[in-house]
Amino acid sequence: MGKDTSIVILDGGRRTPRADILVDNRSPGLFSRFSATQLGGMAITTALENTEIDRGLIGHVVMGMAQQTHRDSIYAAQGMRWRAGLDDDVPALTVARICGSGAEAIAVGAEMILAGVRHDQARPFTVVGGSESMQNPFCLYNYRGREVGPVVQKYGPLDVRQLPPGSYLQDSLLMYLYDPGAQMSMANTAEELGRRYGITREEADQFGYRSHVNARRARDEGWFDEEIEPVTVHGDGTEAPIEVKYDTHILDDVSLEKMARLRAAFEQGGIITAGNASAVVDGAAAMVIGRESDAEEYGLKPIARIIGMGVAACDPQIMGWGPVPATRKALEVAGLTGGDLDIIELNEAFAPQSLACIRDFEEMGIDPEKINLMGNAIAMGHPLGATGAILTLTCIYALRRIKKRYGLVTMCIGGGQGIALILESI
Repeated sequence: MGKDTSIVILDGGRRTPRADILVDNRSPGLFSRFSATQLGGMAITTALENTEIDRGLIGHVVMGMAQQTHRDSIYAAQGMRWRAGLDDDVPALTVARICGSGAEAIAVGAEMILAGVRHDQARPFTVVGGSESMQNPFCLYNYRGREVGPVVQKYGPLDVRQLPPGSYLQDSLLMYLYDPGAQMSMANTAEELGRRYGITREEADQFGYRSHVNARRARDEGWFDEEIEPVTVHGDGTEAPIEVKYDTHILDDVSLEKMARLRAAFEQGGIITAGNASAVVDGAAAMVIGRESDAEEYGLKPIARIIGMGVAACDPQIMGWGPVPATRKALEVAGLTGGDLDIIELNEAFAPQSLACIRDFEEMGIDPEKINLMGNAIAMGHPLGATGAILTLTCIYALRRIKKRYGLVTMCIGGGQGIALILESI
């Protein structure tokens, strides 16, 4: 692979912390006041500052986002671009491959550069990443066509107490997590994988416990410090500002005994609980990519090469298995075997889903002890469109820190898909 065909990630990519959508499952989350475009704008701003790149060299923005949760969500990557202060003549593309959107944005950005058809030679670098606010609204049904009066304002709030009979609200988050193709929710597809692979509740809890323990150690050792940009949250004027420095879902007092007491959350007799499923959080991440030859020409420092990409599909009823065929494809493109990998970031959508993939990974030569050494989504959360970009940053900074060469970032995707990126540390 020559330098003109090698796509690199520049040193300096950053992410926000991941913040629970609720504090103590009661009050609005710390990032509840931010839309996805605001979070994405924060991530792009700090990534550009830390990459120390001339903003005039940015020719495109490609950001992942899975859901439309706010008034400005339709503008997505474009909204993130202008919030980050990039000029109006920089185009922006929103990528949506559900849970894989952040990784897909990196892949699309790389492919646009390599294809050259829409690549701006005068501005050869692209901002890529993802953002997600999981502060999903309630959707109003059976009101279209009625007179807009004091109950519903065109650009404002809704007084649910005045809704006429026949109109109703539905929680869009729960709606989105049900796949009509599989005829089951995402969690139920993971329960199905658990049955097919004979995974027990104890194994699922042990995996969730490991995620929290590893994440807590990584946080306390400062391993996330170079990838996270703290976010200051200002209250209503009567409260002191809060600085969010770390992922808020990591539990300091986790124990297997406490996890064992949690009830099955999705099926009677099921094995998935609030303790072994991914946390629902808000967050964003961004980085700059370009040809290795361009990075060299402009004196910019690359941290990793993207040497393999793979996307695959599977039965939607076992959507969580998608990382297995996607990883096979990515390894083939990279010319590597599973045994060559040093760090694996496998998104922990649900414990049985992850454990099923890990069993098949072992047959590919991937060492389970190299998977999620710093915890993952069970401990820190899964902001859908941002996760792939977040895990990419975690992987490349970890490779540099421990002086290893190859990393894998992979995740399942609702509807029955998987995506994988192979990264080589520079």
